[in-house]
Amino acid sequence: MRTRPAKARAPVMQSTAGWLRWAARRLELRAIGLAPEQFSLAEGARAAVAVAVPLLIAVGSGQSWMGWSVFAAFWTCLCDSPGSDRLRRRLLLSFVVFGTVISFVGAWAASLAPAAGLVAGPLLVFAVILLASSVAYGALLGTLLAVVAVVAVGFPRPLDLAAVQAAAFLAGAGWAWLLINWIWRIDPAAPLRQNGDAVLARLTDMTSDLLAIGRGSHRDTHWHSEHAEHRRAVRLALERLHGLLGRYAGEPEAATEPTRRLLEFAETVFSALIALDQAFIDGLGSAQERAAVTRAFGIALRYVRRVRHDPAKLFSVRRGPSRLAMLRARLSDPLLAGCVVALEDALVLMADRGRRRPSEESAPQTDRLTWRDRLRPGLRQAARQSAGVVAVYAAALAFDLGYPYWATMAVVVVLQGGVRSTWTRTIERVLGSLLGGSLALALLHVTDAKVLLSAVSVPLATAAISLRSVNYTAFVVFLTMLFIIVAEMLQPGTGIASARMLDNVIGSIAALLSVIVFWPELGPPLQARIERSHDANRAYHDAVLSDAPIETIHRLRRAAGMASIEAEIALHDFGGLLRWRQRLSTEQAAVLMDVRRLAGHAAVAWHQRLAASLRGAADRNDQREPITASPGE
Repeated sequence: MRTRPAKARAPVMQSTAGWLRWAARRLELRAIGLAPEQFSLAEGARAAVAVAVPLLIAVGSGQSWMGWSVFAAFWTCLCDSPGSDRLRRRLLLSFVVFGTVISFVGAWAASLAPAAGLVAGPLLVFAVILLASSVAYGALLGTLLAVVAVVAVGFPRPLDLAAVQAAAFLAGAGWAWLLINWIWRIDPAAPLRQNGDAVLARLTDMTSDLLAIGRGSHRDTHWHSEHAEHRRAVRLALERLHGLLGRYAGEPEAATEPTRRLLEFAETVFSALIALDQAFIDGLGSAQERAAVTRAFGIALRYVRRVRHDPAKLFSVRRGPSRLAMLRARLSDPLLAGCVVALEDALVLMADRGRRRPSEESAPQTDRLTWRDRLRPGLRQAARQSAGVVAVYAAALAFDLGYPYWATMAVVVVLQGGVRSTWTRTIERVLGSLLGGSLALALLHVTDAKVLLSAVSVPLATAAISLRSVNYTAFVVFLTMLFIIVAEMLQPGTGIASARMLDNVIGSIAALLSVIVFWPELGPPLQARIERSHDANRAYHDAVLSDAPIETIHRLRRAAGMASIEAEIALHDFGGLLRWRQRLSTEQAAVLMDVRRLAGHAAVAWHQRLAASLRGAADRNDQREPITASPGE
């Protein structure tokens, strides 16, 4: 088997968003998130207003303790994660109430003795993370409450001043809660639309790159480091949308029905595009027919992207199948004809509100976990977080850190999940802090005028919240600048910017060490992941060939896709060091190409069968019912 890497093609894209998605496909293979479609200027502008009001009061009054109102308002905006109104209000109210209590308890407990903070900080972090883990979708809530805890411990106050500090927190957080839920409401379904657009954009990118091949050879004919990049990108986008939909459980059907129809449309189209992808790799059908079918997919996807938010225009997609039927009649290859049949069915499904969707049966069930189920992994995470905080406090004493709470904040926000996610967040946090701290330091050298610094802080809050779901490094850059500038205005001191940069590095390293030392989650060896991926794709392939029930095929297809992605990303863990350490050869890694080919052949078989069933129905003069496509990964 030849494993020579194919020469990379330039992305066939015209827009900045297209180039960003091209970069995202390469970064997500290395477990680094880049989601340009998640940019939300509306949320950023609202956060700017939330921060500006307490900031103006704090600067105008000269009361440094009002800085807690500024940070509380920002943290509350940060806590506003996607979901139904009911879920968001419950989580935000929990943050306001418990954050107020924690800001008081942490500051007061830390003042009881010289070393009281060394005990209070880890205990509060452990309790907060553990309790938040028992709440559905409470991970972000727990992280932010832990941030409040370590910062409060970093400001020891006697009982009366701790109460004042807590009151300032309540004022800022309460103001932001009112702004988010009553004064400036943003459509809660906006994240569903954003993620739906992301799925369609990635499907469109896949068709564009297939069309660019023409009569040339497909890059995936040989193994290379970005092998199956479009299959991976689309599957990850689909899984993000599946997972997000679970956060809207209990909402009226009208709120989620468009997204459910889009998911079924996208799954059906994705199946056909995988079959087309395999046709380009194996040279199935004529190049002219492959190009014609791919072009039809591109036109359909662009049209759906344009009209899907307008119900009146969306109904017009029903005209698509009649036009596609003319194309299908001219095709000689049964596989390509079957792909067109799938596209016809997908367009009908997109406009049909009442059709039952098999993919709904395999939707994520994380929202049905009991609190006990959530508490088990929460205990491990709480122990890691508190151990990381202890390590930072030890480092603070050893190196005489001036602002140790910034290092403990880094531990809390970086130490998320297993080694892989902590490793990438550590790198992103360090880079973002170094860049943001350097920019803030340069600005503070230019001016110390509070009016100008206040004016700069508002757009920084806008940028930070707008970019929070786009890329973690970009978010940290603006977050670091905002916190340093606000801290400098309200509590002037020397070396704040450089101290934050150093403390973030120390905290991030402590987080990485904590996740390695305490219950490390390195996962199975790479070879085992590759074998697991092969088994999952073989099970899916066999299910298609054996005419398994459609629900089973949907479930196995998604499992096969995610198993392949897990193995492919694992190849790049720690910059490829894990692959080198386990002595995995290029030939062994290239087995993943055969795994992807298995799924591609399953998709080919499925769509050839679609074409055959249509011909049989036509011969019998029967009325064909749209078939919910099920496909390849």
